[in-house]
Amino acid sequence: MKCYPIYRNIRKRALIFGLPVSLFALQMAAVIGSLLVIIFSFSLLLVVGGLGVNMMLYVVLLKLTHQPQMLHFQRVFPSALSNKKTTTLCYED
Repeated sequence: MKCYPIYRNIRKRALIFGLPVSLFALQMAAVIGSLLVIIFSFSLLLVVGGLGVNMMLYVVLLKLTHQPQMLHFQRVFPSALSNKKTTTLCYED
């Protein structure tokens, strides 16, 4: 019998422009913020600076996506807590 992956696992790996959905949302928030700055200030230097900052953010986010060990956080707590005593005995059939 064929085994198919669960749909939620497929959604976790979804990419938009090479970025996961959460990092793409961060990129779009930065783009919208820089557009607001450009609209309310009429400086050519800010326009060029905003484009540069957004490009650098995109490159950094792509690097973090392709090399996740660069930004590796260890879990502090285990995924499940239990009061059961741990034993070295193995009960197998």
